[in-house]
Amino acid sequence: MCAKKKSAKLARESSWQFQTAMDRFGELFRRARSEGPRWVTRDDNVAVVVVSAEQFERLLERSRHPRNLVRFFAKSPLAKVPINLERKPDPGRKIEP
Repeated sequence: MCAKKKSAKLARESSWQFQTAMDRFGELFRRARSEGPRWVTRDDNVAVVVVSAEQFERLLERSRHPRNLVRFFAKSPLAKVPINLERKPDPGRKIEP
């Protein structure tokens, strides 16, 4: 099953109508913590997704990563470690005609 179909199926299975989510917030809260994200819809459109605090923190941490590769490596704890980039010259190989 492709990722898009799997995500849509998961959204349907863990989707709550807005009024139901309000009426049964305790259960919505518990299931979001124990089973993963819960989609809350209004008029059959996804309005919000309820996730556990730990999962939200992971998402925030992921979004803090630098978008620039040079900055990413510059901020690395290994940025100051010396690296020997010297190598022996390679004259290539001889090819018979």
